Formats: sequence, structure tokens, C-alpha cells
Amino acid sequence: MRSSVALSTLRVFAALVLVPALSFAQADYAREKRWADEIAPAILVGDPVYLPQKNGHKFLAIWAPNPNAVAGVIVVHGLGRHPDWGLVNTLRSQLSEQGYATLSVQMPVLSADAKGDQYPPLFPEASERLAAAVAFLRGKGLKKVAIVSHSMGSRMANHFLNHAGDARIDAWAAIGILGEFTQADTFKAPVLDLYGEKDFPSVLEEAGKRAAAIRGIRGSGQLQVAGADHFFAGMETELVRRVRQFLDSRLKR
Repeated sequence: MRSSVALSTLRVFAALVLVPALSFAQADYAREKRWADEIAPAILVGDPVYLPQKNGHKFLAIWAPNPNAVAGVIVVHGLGRHPDWGLVNTLRSQLSEQGYATLSVQMPVLSADAKGDQYPPLFPEASERLAAAVAFLRGKGLKKVAIVSHSMGSRMANHFLNHAGDARIDAWAAIGILGEFTQADTFKAPVLDLYGEKDFPSVLEEAGKRAAAIRGIRGSGQLQVAGADHFFAGMETELVRRVRQFLDSRLKR
């Protein structure tokens, strides 16, 4: 009898602990909408589009076509950001002016005070959004598609590429990925592991593991940019130049 009561008590306790954890696993669609309402009218390069998910939610993406595009580039922002934020705006805008059609995608976000370690439960939804972005670009007739991602966006892209299935891509530039590549043997596209000399400790500490993980992937490489921090503050043009060099060498063939 006592063991049954103890077991029931344990189950109740586990449920109480699990409820707040599950609440953190839900994307904050209201926050996304506030951003979309704010930034969509002010977009200077490209146009807002809304891509559907299986659950009926439509998420913002910024589509910047180029009539001479050799490939499409999906641009993925970092932790708690939006698809027209700072560095992401620079990447998507300048790449669209330099021979690529870009699609900057809103990734699922949590509340403003959420930490990075609370984000992994959102990775499956992030992968669904990236698959929708690939399908959108393919639907525009673009035969080659690349991903350029920053920080948490690189972790989300990493998850996507491990579960991409038929949503094949042709190149991936991972900027400031936090940690290491997981299951890198499943990647088929060339990878550029790009980070700053003054990047976050977790980025710097795992550089050796990332280099080893992609060593066997043809066309892949690692590049540390001297003087750059995690956000490439003041070095945005240099970042775009490095990313474009990689994309040109892998996609313009």
C-alpha cells in the first residue's frame, strides 16, 4: 500500500516538474507576430512572404529575388532574433545584390528571457520551417539551394541537415555554431565552419571537433576570421565576402 502511495506521489511530482518544462517547448507565436507586424512594412530589400506549417501556423520569411540568381540562399538568424535583424539583414541583402536569391526565415522563438539550453525542443519545428524554405526556393525554379546560418540558427540548421530526408541542399555556411556538429556523417553538402577569433568560448573550444567532423566532406573547410567577435561587429562586409567566396566556389559550377 505504501509503495503504491509513494509511486502515485512520485508521478504527481514528475508531472508538476514537467509542466513548466513543456511550456518552454512551445514557440512564442505572439512574439513572432509582433515582430512581423513591426518589420514587414519597413523592409527595404525584398518582400515579406508567409510560409505554412502543418499545424496551420504561417511564419514570416523575407524573399529577395535576383533575376540572374545562380542559386537560392536560406538565411537563418540566431537566438531570439528575427529575419531582418542586424547581421542577418546584411547577409540577406548583400547576397541578393551579389548574384543570389535570398530567403531569410523566421525561426521559432521563445520568450525574451529564455536561454539557449531551452531551445532544443524547438529544433523539430525549426527543421520543418527550413524544409518549407527549401521547397519554396525549389518552387521558384532554383536548382541549387544553400543555407547561411548564424549562432543558434546554425544549431537549428545542424538538426535539419541530420533529418532533411528529401530536402537536399547544396552548401551550408555555419557561422559561429555553438558547440560542435552532430552526426556530421549524415551531411552530404559542403560545409564552411566560419567563426571569429574573439568568438564565444563554446564556439572556440569545439573548433577542433568541428574540423574533424567535416574533414571527410568534400568541399568543406574551416575558417577563423582574425579580429572578429561572435556577431562580426564592424566586420559585416568581411563576413559577407567570406561567405560569398564559399558559395561562389561551391555553387557556380
